[in-house]
Amino acid sequence: MSEPGAPTPLFLSPRQTGAPGRGPVSLVWSLHERGRDLDAAVVRLAPGTDLGEDTGAGHGLLLTVLAGDGELRLADTRFPLAPGALAWLPARTAHTLRAGEQGLTYTTAHRRPAPAEAGTGAGEPVCLLDRVCPRCGHLAADREDRFCARCGQPLADTGDAAGTGDAAGTQGGSGSGDAAGSG
Repeated sequence: MSEPGAPTPLFLSPRQTGAPGRGPVSLVWSLHERGRDLDAAVVRLAPGTDLGEDTGAGHGLLLTVLAGDGELRLADTRFPLAPGALAWLPARTAHTLRAGEQGLTYTTAHRRPAPAEAGTGAGEPVCLLDRVCPRCGHLAADREDRFCARCGQPLADTGDAAGTGDAAGTQGGSGSGDAAGSG
């Protein structure tokens, strides 16, 4: 039994996680519970989609392939991806994901950063324009999102080379994916 107000467990069937996406990158599902300590998502890449290099976030990332095929590149090493493949990427591991001829559906999971404490000056900046999709106008849920969850359009480059969601390159925000990202 769970406590009143506690998050409830969730089950997604293979039919739900295998849903076809719209655009090159689709966020099929993600956790949205308030107060959660984990970020997780199911991401679908269209055949041939290459996410380009992600310099890695400030937290480790667990990636599990559900369907399709593709490739994970780490520096000079290439790993084939197929259903059941699992990858653990420690914090700040630069990587590239590319979908094969069948497309690629995978899960990402990582620790959710703690919210900024009041009075520290940290937190969300006033301007959220870097999180608005230029194609459909959808607001990305997290600063680390690299693609629109609604239409798959790449989001604007904020000058954040570290992928932290902070143009100054310091640790901040929460995050798929890059969808993605991702996981």
